Amino acid sequence: MTAYDVFVSAGPENEGNFRAAVPWEEYDFAARFGFQREHRIPDATADGEPLRPSAMTLVNSPSISQVLIVDDETSFRRVLALMLEQAGIPSKSAPGGEEALRFLGNERFDAVIGDLQMKGMSGMELLARIRQQYPHVVFLMVTGVDDVRVGIQAIHKGADDYLVKPLELDVVLVSLERAVQRKRLEQEVESYRHHLEEIVAERTQQLQMALTEIEHSYGQTLEVLGEAIDLRDSQTGGHSRRVALYSIKILTAMGGSERQLRSIAVGAWLHDIGKLAIPDAILLKPGALTEDERQIMQRHAQIGYDLVKRIPFLAEAAEIVLTHHERNDGTGYPQRLKAEDIPLGARIFAVVDTVDAMTSDRPYRSALPFSEARKEIQGGSGSKYDSRVADVFLSIANETWEVLRAEAAVKISAGSVNSMSQK
Repeated sequence: MTAYDVFVSAGPENEGNFRAAVPWEEYDFAARFGFQREHRIPDATADGEPLRPSAMTLVNSPSISQVLIVDDETSFRRVLALMLEQAGIPSKSAPGGEEALRFLGNERFDAVIGDLQMKGMSGMELLARIRQQYPHVVFLMVTGVDDVRVGIQAIHKGADDYLVKPLELDVVLVSLERAVQRKRLEQEVESYRHHLEEIVAERTQQLQMALTEIEHSYGQTLEVLGEAIDLRDSQTGGHSRRVALYSIKILTAMGGSERQLRSIAVGAWLHDIGKLAIPDAILLKPGALTEDERQIMQRHAQIGYDLVKRIPFLAEAAEIVLTHHERNDGTGYPQRLKAEDIPLGARIFAVVDTVDAMTSDRPYRSALPFSEARKEIQGGSGSKYDSRVADVFLSIANETWEVLRAEAAVKISAGSVNSMSQK
C-alpha cells in the first residue's frame, strides 16, 4: 500500500463505468482511461495504526484462489483486476471467450466475471460453454443498465449472479462471496450424495451377502426337512428331490419366472411335510387303508399347509403343499378343485408325482420305465392331468428324465433347494 489510495471514476469518454479505489501510483494509468480523481483515503487510522485492505471494503473477501476476467475492453479488465487486487483476490484477464476457455483448460479458477456484450463469442455463449465443461466454476455476468432483463435470463441459463455497471468493489465482493460459497456448498452436497451412494451400495452388498447366507441356511433347513420326510416314508426314499427336479424342468420349459421356479422347488420339496404328523401305523401300513385311515392320511395336505404358511418366505410354496393331491377332473383332495382353479405348481406336481411313483421301486413291484409313465400321462391328459402340462412333459425325451433321475440320486450339496431352482 502507498501512503494514499485514490478513488477514480470513469469519465464520459470511457464506457467502462467504474468506481474503484486504486493505489496512488496507478492514478496515472486510470487518468489515461478517463477515470477522474475524487479523493484520497489515508492508509492509517488517526492513532497511526495501518489499515488493512479488507478494512477498506464493506465485506471480507471470500477465500478465492483466482478469478478470470473476460471482456474485450482493456480498461474494464485492468481496473476490475485492480479492484480485486485491492481485496486480495488474484485474477487473470482474457479479451474474449476463446482465450478464456484456454485459460480454464490450463489453470484453476474459482470464478469467471464475463461481460455480456463481447466481440466474437458473446457472454451467453461463453456461459453455455463453461457450464458444459466447468460446471463447478462460478460465473458472474456483467451487464449494462439496459441489460438487466438479459442478466436475469443469464441466471436462468446457469449464471450464478449478474453485475450491473458501474461496478463497485463491495458489490462485486458480496456477489463473488455469495456465489462461491453457494457453489462450494453444492459441491459438498454432491460429494456427500456420492459418498452416501457409496455407503448405500456397500450396505446393500452387505445386506445381499447376509440374505444369501440366510437363503443358504434356509436351503440347508429345507433339505433336512425333505430328507426327514423321505426317511419317515422309507418306500419313497429320494422322492422329494426327484419331484422337485422334475417340476423345475417342466416349469422351465413353460417359461416360468425365477420366483415361480423357487416356489415350485420348495413346494415340491416339502409337499409331504404333513406326513410327519401321520401315525406310523397308518403311514407305514403294508396293506390297504380303511376309509377312516384314508381320511386321516389325506389330512397331511392340510396339516402341511398349516405348518408352512406361517413361514413368510414359504407362503407361496404353501399353496403347492395344500393342493398337490388335487386332480384336473376334480377327483382330488382336500378341496376337490378343478382345472384352472388348481395352482399351476400343483398341476405340474400331479404329473411329476405320478411319473415318479411309476418309475420308482415299490414293495409290491419294481420300477417301471419312463415309457410306461409317458403312456399314463398321455392317456390322462385333459382328465386327470392338465393338458398343457402333459404336453410339455411328453415333449421332453425319456433320456432327459433318466438323466434327471440319476442326478437326483447323487447327494447334492447343502442348500440344494436353492441350487435346483436355478437349473
